[in-house]
Amino acid sequence: MRYQLPYAAPGQTIGLFGGSFDPPHAGHLHVTREALKRFQLDRIWWLVSPGNPLKADGPAELSRRMAAARALVRHPQVEVSDLEAQLGTRYTGETLERLFALYPGVRFVWLMGADNLAQFHQWQRWDWIMRNVPMGVLARPGQRISARTSKAAQVFRAFKLPAAAAGRLAVSDPPAWCFLNVPMVDISSSEIRAKGDWTR
Repeated sequence: MRYQLPYAAPGQTIGLFGGSFDPPHAGHLHVTREALKRFQLDRIWWLVSPGNPLKADGPAELSRRMAAARALVRHPQVEVSDLEAQLGTRYTGETLERLFALYPGVRFVWLMGADNLAQFHQWQRWDWIMRNVPMGVLARPGQRISARTSKAAQVFRAFKLPAAAAGRLAVSDPPAWCFLNVPMVDISSSEIRAKGDWTR
């Protein structure tokens, strides 16, 4: 089966920013730019997911979210992809296993907001993910404390890089993770939906 997957060369560092992007917004773009700079990544791929296994309500149609994300992203180092839909993977662990096989020699970094770290231990194979890919965590409004005291943060506290060493994350052997406080854009997809500016 042939895929329309993003290109990456061995030796490159690629940030993986997964989510439903329902809808994508300026906050997503802001943390993407910060991650590129602070973690010194070559590129970031937005992985627009078919659906979130932890959410009961399904997102808007994938094609609509992809189109909105591509209209928003105008950055030469950022690519919007539906590779999880193409690969048929539903969980992050599955996606990473496939990417490791498809892109030998590429260094991946999993990117997430602090709100996701707070409930990361609910993800399928969360500890396997932590042990197999470096993780960059970016602060979001109201989630700093819950993220820092989360189960994942506690279990893997010995492997946390200081923010000053963020540029080393992509070349660090996992487990390795780094928590960054970044200037924030206080906006969320749920707020946009609540205002009626994006309907499913």
